Amino acid sequence: MDVQLTAAHWVYLAGILVILATMALRKNIVVPAVVATFLTALTFSGSIVTGLSAIFNASLVAAKELFNIFLIIAMVTAMLGALRQLGADRMMVAPFRRVMRAGTSSFLVLAAVTYVISLFFWPTPAVPLVGAVLIPVAIRAGMSPLSVGMVIAICGQGMALSSDYIIKVAPGISASAAGVEADAVADKAMVLSLIVGGTALLITYLVQKRHWSAPSPDLLVEWEAAADRGIGDTADRGIGETRDDSSGDGGGSRPPRRPEPAGGPSGGGEQAATATAVLVAPSDPIADPDSAAEKERRGTAKAFAMLVPLAYLAFIVYLMLGKFTEVVPPLQGGDAAAIVGGIAALILFAAAASTDRGGFLETTSDHLVDGLVFAFKAMGCVLPIAGFFFIGNPEFAGPILGISADAAGPAILFDLVTTVQSHLPQNAFITSFGILLIGLVAGLDGSGFSGLPLTGALSGALGPAVDVDPSTLAAIGQMGNIWAGGGVIIAWSSLVAVAGFARVPVLDLARKCFLPVMAGLILSTVFAVLVF
Repeated sequence: MDVQLTAAHWVYLAGILVILATMALRKNIVVPAVVATFLTALTFSGSIVTGLSAIFNASLVAAKELFNIFLIIAMVTAMLGALRQLGADRMMVAPFRRVMRAGTSSFLVLAAVTYVISLFFWPTPAVPLVGAVLIPVAIRAGMSPLSVGMVIAICGQGMALSSDYIIKVAPGISASAAGVEADAVADKAMVLSLIVGGTALLITYLVQKRHWSAPSPDLLVEWEAAADRGIGDTADRGIGETRDDSSGDGGGSRPPRRPEPAGGPSGGGEQAATATAVLVAPSDPIADPDSAAEKERRGTAKAFAMLVPLAYLAFIVYLMLGKFTEVVPPLQGGDAAAIVGGIAALILFAAAASTDRGGFLETTSDHLVDGLVFAFKAMGCVLPIAGFFFIGNPEFAGPILGISADAAGPAILFDLVTTVQSHLPQNAFITSFGILLIGLVAGLDGSGFSGLPLTGALSGALGPAVDVDPSTLAAIGQMGNIWAGGGVIIAWSSLVAVAGFARVPVLDLARKCFLPVMAGLILSTVFAVLVF
């Protein structure tokens, strides 16, 4: 199809290049994204009013699309705050210490659990489940928060979602556009996803292992204490700026700073760590461990430490029954995420009531506000960035540019990609890597599956010309699109959820994932051409 590029296309392309260059320089990209949004809208409409309003509309549209992620981060963070105040959070993770005793075992358990849950139910419910239960254990076992986020993103949004082998939405879209069988795309995508994920995980392990520490409860205390301090620093400096490895993300070669015990310098060991974790003020008296009130509190904490994993285990069983039987209706995507948030809210209410019976209503509200503040401090800067890339998607361009609902919005990003493919040489390797590149570029809007019709259609058209099975090219394009837009190397995607639970800057997480994932994508593409 012959696409006529306009001045708006070139302005949008220039904006993408400037943003990528700014990211490469490790600088904040909010201002370039907002300026590019204004210039693209101004060039497209010829109206400065539309250009100015597009700045606001782009962030508003992005907020509508991403608010479910913000809300679930807030709900689970609020729940964890109530559990921490009760002292149940440390008891809840204690059983996992038997397996997750050190960094390597934690790495393997995180990878396996995230992959299995995400493969069956998509990463939407997997991230909060892992975030609520396993991330604190991995931090205590010595893993750095950044490496925790990388493992979850690679195994969930990357390896599991890029194959989508169980639910098969992605292979179905790719196959329909390419004119091939969905199972053929799914089988090849499964193999390629394992190659990409395995390569990325191996590189991540080798690179990040030197930043891990010896297991210690102080690591968990430091991580929890650094959340408020670190997120505040991130918000003040900008989401794209980084700090020394030793201060924000748990990396660096020096050991973590041992926090001052909450009861003063005289406190020590596990008791001091626990006191800090449950946010006991310095002026509070140290509870008598043999008192009736303390025994009751510990009993309540133990009950909640069992309740939370059992509640989420029951939810997983419910999902499996919906998937494989007709006993309950099936849940997918947003429905599953909503239930995760609902469970977190009910546990929050119960934990707050157990901690503060008289002021339960006020305590619950405080935890919810803290959760929302945390979510927006951590992820708020993503909105204007996502808004710029949403202009390239016809589904979102209309509301941003003030086009009526009856008229279709411009497909600026897809037009650029379609133009590029017409200049690809007729060679199997070049065509395959071209499809991969197109998938990566199409994933820049951060929506995950939006570029699959394009890569699928191009695969069906170009495959016979270069003597490559169209299902192979479709699987390659699917890898590029989902590993980028699904939430691994693009910060303005569901990667914000992973960063939120790991409590690391989302752009730092995206940068660290980039090279391992790209190495895996290159290797998998070579494998696909030679073997398939």
